[in-house]
Amino acid sequence: MVIPIDYIEIDPKVCNGRPVLRGTRIPGSVLLEQIAEGKLWDDLLRNYPELKREDIQAALLYATASLDHMEIRAAGG
Repeated sequence: MVIPIDYIEIDPKVCNGRPVLRGTRIPGSVLLEQIAEGKLWDDLLRNYPELKREDIQAALLYATASLDHMEIRAAGG
């Protein structure tokens, strides 16, 4: 599985170093919590207009890789 890492950013100056969607201050964990609560992707896209479907997919794939302790690398890398 290739994680679209270009969508994820980890910077100690942004959200205390939590993984966020690049160019935003939206932690991937916030999206995961909302999905777990039953929010649909369309709801998330409406609530966070700066996001795209690829951002949500990247957050889910990043979480999966983190749970499985998989190597996270850029596409084509």
